[in-house]
Amino acid sequence: MTRRVLVLLALLSVLVPGTAAAAPAIVGGVVADQPYPFTVSLHTASGKLFCAGALIAPTWVVTAAHCAYGKAPADISPRTGTNDVGQGGEVAQIAGIVVNPAFNTQSPAGDIALLRLTAPVTAAPIGLATAASPGTATRIVGWGQTCPKLNCGGLPTALQQLDTKIVEGSKCSSGFDGTAELCTDNPGGKAGACFGDSGGPQIVRDGERWLLVGVTSRPGNNEPECATAPSIYTSVVAYAPWIAEKTKA
Repeated sequence: MTRRVLVLLALLSVLVPGTAAAAPAIVGGVVADQPYPFTVSLHTASGKLFCAGALIAPTWVVTAAHCAYGKAPADISPRTGTNDVGQGGEVAQIAGIVVNPAFNTQSPAGDIALLRLTAPVTAAPIGLATAASPGTATRIVGWGQTCPKLNCGGLPTALQQLDTKIVEGSKCSSGFDGTAELCTDNPGGKAGACFGDSGGPQIVRDGERWLLVGVTSRPGNNEPECATAPSIYTSVVAYAPWIAEKTKA
């Protein structure tokens, strides 16, 4: 098993002992200042948060492949349409899981998956961005750990947000793939992704609406403390053709 996957699984096990599920969330952010109905919290069958995702159609959620890999539909309970991780919105059921075929233990590519819901939900989905380049202003949202050290505190119930931007890929290590991933800045050198919301959305503003540009994947370095370097997000733009193929009616 590669170091990349070992890092992912170690991060996941912090939040849900005995399972393989979750990585980066937000350090240095603030409580969400608006509804993000497309943001989906992913829970175990017993109700523990382990990852996040984004609703891209009434019956489809996109998340990180390492959140869904090896799981059965009954293992994942998604909650949509609420900024509160444990209440409100709508709890859906999973009908099927589609993990990108490029995801494996030997490559950084392919950390993206689709969850098909058994029935449409009422929350408004988010559209997909069509471009992503260094310098683009983005926002990340999630329910993960808000302090940077492993097990330094509990998880917030209220959704957190942080404004950041895409930076040059040279600022990310950990096997960064510039053709399929986004290197996302850690503002002030101390804010950004941490333990708790792998699969969560990275979004860009387009007029009065948000568009999905990335999916939280993993730290941009191998340090055990969060936000010491930019984070790596799977590029939704790069995987748009695959998403369209798998979600078409």
